[in-house]
Amino acid sequence: MLKVTQAEAMAPTGARVNLKKLNLQILVMLAAIVVIVLFFTLATDGAYLSARNISNLLRQTAITGILAVGMVFVIIAAEIDLSVGSMMGLLGGMAAILDVWYGWPLPLTIALTLSCGLLLGAWNGWWVAYRKVPSFIVTLAGMLAFRGILIGITNGTTVAPTSQAMSQIGQSYLPGIAGFTLGSLGLALFILWQWWMRRQRSALGLPVNGATSEAGRHGVTALLVLGSIYLLNDYRGVPTPVLILVALMLIGMFMATRTAFGRRIYAIGGNIDAARLSGVNVERSKLIVFALNGLMVAVAGLILSSRLGAGSPSAGNIAELDAIAACVIGGTSLAGGVGTVAGAVMGAFIMSSLDNGMSMLDVPTFWQYIVKGAILLLAVWLDSATKRRA
Repeated sequence: MLKVTQAEAMAPTGARVNLKKLNLQILVMLAAIVVIVLFFTLATDGAYLSARNISNLLRQTAITGILAVGMVFVIIAAEIDLSVGSMMGLLGGMAAILDVWYGWPLPLTIALTLSCGLLLGAWNGWWVAYRKVPSFIVTLAGMLAFRGILIGITNGTTVAPTSQAMSQIGQSYLPGIAGFTLGSLGLALFILWQWWMRRQRSALGLPVNGATSEAGRHGVTALLVLGSIYLLNDYRGVPTPVLILVALMLIGMFMATRTAFGRRIYAIGGNIDAARLSGVNVERSKLIVFALNGLMVAVAGLILSSRLGAGSPSAGNIAELDAIAACVIGGTSLAGGVGTVAGAVMGAFIMSSLDNGMSMLDVPTFWQYIVKGAILLLAVWLDSATKRRA
């Protein structure tokens, strides 16, 4: 059994955001989502909220969201990973090569791609944790090297088309009845877990929301989830990438809040010296964080190549910036020690909503980059301003 150290025990009060601030962040993000949706709905005469566009929007969110699930742990540990875009392109391109050129069975292709993702992430983590090279430099080198390897193995050409089996990863949908059944079951389990956590916090004397407030929040969650499934069923059903994102998000939330490993990462990001003096193996924890991030990148790479039906030498270009922006918008501090998986995924949804809406309005690409950059700058400024007031 893993031993919980003093630094880990202190993490909930010293390193994590308090309950009031967390609720405020969620409300701000929800308000931002409402404003974005209303604006683009009016600007597109309602086309933005069509079942087809919502399906496309959620599939766009899936890739950035999965990258954000891995990236949020890296940033909480007070590190950064600039290589995830190039790594995603490389792993997706490798999967496409195995599928198209060599005709490998899909399970073997998936297993090798995920294994390579773990290894590449661990490679970054080894340099950062054990060789003490700053993560900015290590992952910047990785960004260049992985892109070069991708161009080399694909000969600078697009590898296409992927097999029907592989295309199912990113292009398939869950049938209507199955979507409602799975969604209802998952929602029920999630709500039960949240109530169980609330009871645990109350028993420990930690602050909790009122029962009425908690019930109202779960009611809104149920309405959003089941309403989204109903809307998606008007098109083709729930996209498979969205199911994968939800599963990984829940696993990430559990790891961050209910495991000793999660508490160690918050402790390391909050005060690395205190964590080390308390017995936390900082080097091993950072290595694991980067390895898990590589695994998330591999999943995103598989979905990207499957969705495109090809491996491209330009795939994943600047995707790392979207992932970092999603985390920061979702309340993750670049100084480390603060952040949530759910917030990062919500940030990914905000970024994808902007991309989708601006594309529908035929906004020039350069303006899209400017808008996203301005939003990232604003989010970081708000985080810094909040810390100064505190």
